[in-house]
Amino acid sequence: MDDWIDYYDSTHTIYASRLHRDLHFQLIAKDIIGYITSPDAVVLDYACGEALSAAEVADACGKLYLAEPAPGVRGRLIARFAPNTKIRVRSLDDLRKMAEKSVDLAVMNSAAQYMTPAELDSAFAVIRRLLKPSGRLVIGDILRPEVGMGRDVTALLRFAGTHGFLRDALIGLVSTALSDYRQLRARVGLQRYGEAEMIAKLAASGFSATRALSNIGHNPWRMTFVARHAF
Repeated sequence: MDDWIDYYDSTHTIYASRLHRDLHFQLIAKDIIGYITSPDAVVLDYACGEALSAAEVADACGKLYLAEPAPGVRGRLIARFAPNTKIRVRSLDDLRKMAEKSVDLAVMNSAAQYMTPAELDSAFAVIRRLLKPSGRLVIGDILRPEVGMGRDVTALLRFAGTHGFLRDALIGLVSTALSDYRQLRARVGLQRYGEAEMIAKLAASGFSATRALSNIGHNPWRMTFVARHAF
C-alpha cells in the first residue's frame, strides 16, 4: 500500500478535470449519506482521500472521522475542515487509540484494491473493534477479477458524457496511459475479489456481509458490500 500512498500524496493526474474531481466526490458523499440512518450517527471514512464533499456527509450525521494514511492529504484535510466542528481528521494509526464500539457506520470506499490481503484484514480488525454492535461497515468500489480495465474506461466515459466533461475525459485517459499511475498499476497491481471471496474474507474477520444492490460511485461494474458484526 505504501507505493499507492506515495502516489496519492503526490501531484497526480487521476482526475480528468476539476469538474470530474468535484463530481466524483459529490457522488461518493451522496452515496455515503444514503447509508446514514441517524442524524446523531458517528461515521468513519477509512482511507478517505481528499474527501472534498465531506462537509455534506458531516451535515447528515453527528460526527465524521476522516482517516487518511497519506500525510500530505491528511494535512490538506485538516486545513480544509478545521472550521467544521463535526469533522475530525485522523491517521490510520490514530484509529487504534479510539474507543471501542464508538462508531455507527464505517465506510471504506475505493481503498481495498490498493491494499494487500493482509493489510485489508488488519483494517477490518481495526474497524470491527470500533463498530458498535449495531454498526455497519460499507466497503465499496471492489474490483472484480473477471472485469477488466475496459469497463473502467466505459464507466468513466458514461459519467463524463452525462456530466459534460467528455473531451477532458478522453484527454485524461491518454494522459493516464502515459502517467506514473499506469506504470504503478502495472508494477504493483490492484487487488480484485469475487463476490463470494469478499463475503468469505469479511466472515473470517468476524463480519456477516451481503453485496449491495449498487456500487458507491459511478462505476456499476464494481461492487459494494454491507457488513455487520457476526454474532
